[in-house]
Amino acid sequence: MATCQTTVNDLPDVILTNIIAAISDVRSRNAAALVCRKWLLQERSTRTSLTLRCNIRDLFFLPTCFRSVTDLDLSLLSPWGHPLLSPNTPTTTATFIAHVLHQAFPAVTSLTLYARNPSTIQLLARQWPCLKHIKLVRWHQRPPLGSGEELLALFQENTSIISLDLSSFYCWTDDVPAALVETSNLTILDLLNPSFSEGFKANEIMDITRSCPNLKVLRAACMFDPRYIGYVGDESLVSISVNCPKLSVLHLADTSALVNSRADPESEGLTPEDAMITVAALIELFSGLPSLEELALDVCNNVRDSGPALEMLKVKCPKLRSLKLGQFHGISVPIESKLDGVALCSGLESLSIRSVADLTDMGLIAIGRGCWRLAKFEVQGCNKITVNGMRTLASLLRRTLVDVKISCCKNLKASTSLKALEPVQDRIRRLHIDCIWDGVDQFDGIQYDVDLNGLDQGGASNQSDGYVNYFGDYDSEIMCSKKKRCRHSSDLNCSALQFNSSSGNGFCSNSWDRLQCLSLWIGVGELLTPLTAAGLEDCPNLEEIQIKVEGDCREWSKHKQSPFGLSTLVQYPRLTKMHLDCGDTIGYAQTAPSGQMDLSQWERFYLMGIGDLSLNELDYWPPQDRDVNQRSLSLPAAGLLQQCLTLRKLFIHGTAHEHFMNFFLRIPNLRDIQLREDYYPAPENDMSTEMRADSLGRFEASLNRRQISD
Repeated sequence: MATCQTTVNDLPDVILTNIIAAISDVRSRNAAALVCRKWLLQERSTRTSLTLRCNIRDLFFLPTCFRSVTDLDLSLLSPWGHPLLSPNTPTTTATFIAHVLHQAFPAVTSLTLYARNPSTIQLLARQWPCLKHIKLVRWHQRPPLGSGEELLALFQENTSIISLDLSSFYCWTDDVPAALVETSNLTILDLLNPSFSEGFKANEIMDITRSCPNLKVLRAACMFDPRYIGYVGDESLVSISVNCPKLSVLHLADTSALVNSRADPESEGLTPEDAMITVAALIELFSGLPSLEELALDVCNNVRDSGPALEMLKVKCPKLRSLKLGQFHGISVPIESKLDGVALCSGLESLSIRSVADLTDMGLIAIGRGCWRLAKFEVQGCNKITVNGMRTLASLLRRTLVDVKISCCKNLKASTSLKALEPVQDRIRRLHIDCIWDGVDQFDGIQYDVDLNGLDQGGASNQSDGYVNYFGDYDSEIMCSKKKRCRHSSDLNCSALQFNSSSGNGFCSNSWDRLQCLSLWIGVGELLTPLTAAGLEDCPNLEEIQIKVEGDCREWSKHKQSPFGLSTLVQYPRLTKMHLDCGDTIGYAQTAPSGQMDLSQWERFYLMGIGDLSLNELDYWPPQDRDVNQRSLSLPAAGLLQQCLTLRKLFIHGTAHEHFMNFFLRIPNLRDIQLREDYYPAPENDMSTEMRADSLGRFEASLNRRQISD
């Protein structure tokens, strides 16, 4: 008797279409499209998002099979940063290019565009009159135009725009209020742009919110410093709640916090000047925004005694799930185990605090008790907290905590930060620490003598039965001991928190089983090699690592012969993605003074050993010489990068010489490579010896002629 075999092609078309539509990985979708013609048509009909990476000169050959695309990104066309439609382009050619884009993608409602000149905005905006979402990108200088002319043309061509993102668009602050007079439909406005020298002033914030009464999302860089005319204070904050009562996301950040978010670890956390923000104004702001779900007030001046205002968040903003505070003091000062301040916001799932001068271990423990839903916790520049408080918070939040950032805290260096996170090390997925290696081994056998007796007294939160756990099952026996006294013992290694004593530290093991993304900050000249000794020797599922190197090389003499230590990352078997950011490493691009090294030697120091890793994707920011505004790939760097034989994607955030780029043709499976000068201000004209449009075209032609196995 013949058996009946059922294959995937026997599925109804509707089900098969839904399956293919659920695939998010681009390579997987491309592979599915190669199965057969039927799958090709279904994949193309369900693809709604597309990023074009072709050369501008090849736009005439665009396929017309992606007609269902609604989200189109044109900001990464090659050569990166070159105008899509330059003023010198003949009118007929420019019109034809715009028409080709419209014919290939007729259903676009969301557009991301590198708008180096206003002609690009005007010509493309009229091709899709039903545009609803638009993001403009520009890292080059603003063209000499009147205030708001570029944006006014955009709103005149497209009256249906409801979302505008200028977070990466180099412009003036007075361009925005002048243009928004023409529209009142905006519901999403992102102005969180680090290129603004001073940020939006009080009158500009009031004009923007008055012009857009339907806003639900507002992100803006502001000037909170009271030493400047037009600073944002009480009146401006209250006007936001009055003019835009529907806001669900409000993110206001001082420009200095955007440019340099890293605090001084030696600072006490107090600034010479206080922000002109009072508790009464904060309460009025919260009272006027009942739909608020995400709030960020990243101020760089003291906001003192903010606890009473934060206590009102739970009552006035019951939907609040994410909170970020910078330079707010008094956020949690518990007295006799009674919760106060931000600890009363029991609905929070994400909390980020920066430069809180009076936050102590007891305040941190109170946050862990009250904010029991926290899945993400970030703490920066809080110098009074120690490993005791952080470890206790991790124990209290073991059920939910999966994303942690510890930075610029004087008492929490690399080894102590990892020691404090032992209670959640088998659950955490994303982690950031500072690579400060002092005393890597001195904390073995440390006693954690925080008294947890009475934690359920005076306002301890009761977890409702309606709480949904999105982070996996959890054994209730871990948190519920048979003996209440042991549960609140001063010994954090008691049976209530033990899972397996094989590691000797009272927790399951030394393995970071679920860690997928690791972020590291390291000072210039320091080595990465102590990373494993600090406690990160076993990360079996680590897929991505982000390393930021910061400092002034000019203050260093010639370093030791030891390399930076990228080869130590070989022990992470699943590591395939890396961000190596040396963009804030400052040095000499040309000849260095006697006894010092130029940037090419520093690049050799940092990239030595990168060829030992099995990376598929690499983002690399070369170090810079601020005196000449140059970030360029050196010969040693190009030679070391070509040793990454497994690379498929390589993005260099700077410039490079043409013959250096040809080194990368030796990487057998390299498919995608691009130079991006995405820093302010990007050079207006490439140097004669560096990559220009014609030389980049020759390189891309050579890259595309190669045969790639898959």
